[in-house]
Amino acid sequence: MSNLTPTPASTDAATMAAQICHQIQSIFSLPLPNNLSPPLNVLITELATLRGRVFVYGVGREGLMMKAFCMRLFHLGLSAHVVGDMTTPPATAGDLLLASAGPGDFSTVSALCRVAENAGSRVVLITAKPDTASEARSCADSVVFVPAQTMADREDDRIAGEVRLPMGSLYEGALFVLFEMAVIKLAEVIGQSPAEMRARHTNLE
Repeated sequence: MSNLTPTPASTDAATMAAQICHQIQSIFSLPLPNNLSPPLNVLITELATLRGRVFVYGVGREGLMMKAFCMRLFHLGLSAHVVGDMTTPPATAGDLLLASAGPGDFSTVSALCRVAENAGSRVVLITAKPDTASEARSCADSVVFVPAQTMADREDDRIAGEVRLPMGSLYEGALFVLFEMAVIKLAEVIGQSPAEMRARHTNLE
């Protein structure tokens, strides 16, 4: 066995990592408005009952989290597509659009939600601001509420010695954790083994 002794630098990194993880964990213990269900429950219900295709969209870094989720949905055997890819098919009745708008609204998100709704697809809005009046919110059949700080929020004063994620990183980090939990639960619900998921991973790398 190695007799590695933690260095001050590695101890500092571990402390920072623990603080960041604690901030993300706290997001999932906050009380929810009476009209909204837990975010993991909403995702599992929508995806486990899906009979069509699923489309995902988000801007910036939250868009990257949506793309990562889409990849895992494909590994689970779903027909999953990122809006904007050249091979993305048209949304139709029976399909599902998962759209993220952390601050509550983006012009592109609202426009795409309206197109999906008009096509007969279900719309799920993922947001930290579910009460924001927007076209995306009015189109949404379900809301995934992730009550984390976004780039649109004023950053809180820092407490001495405490790590604070910059800008919208807390929302984006919470999305990553939420989506990983959803993948684990969905695999159980729809009966997908790790081997089946791995078999769908690309070999063109």
